[in-house]
Amino acid sequence: MLDPKLFEELNSRLSALIAASPARDIEKNVKAMLASVFEKMDLVTREEFEIQAQLLARTREKLTALEARVAELEAAQKK
Repeated sequence: MLDPKLFEELNSRLSALIAASPARDIEKNVKAMLASVFEKMDLVTREEFEIQAQLLARTREKLTALEARVAELEAAQKK
């Protein structure tokens, strides 16, 4: 049977090797480049989007209620 400590040691050595390799630097550079591109695109976070969607829904509800009220007042004025 294989020793679990062997897997742990192998995992720690591989992690250390990857952390010290150029791949780690490339990953950092790619993330920085993508962050820069996304910032220039003026994107919003999911949280900001959800907040604006809720605000828009409430505004639509208020507009519908106001339109109904105006219709009532116009109908009452015609009588």
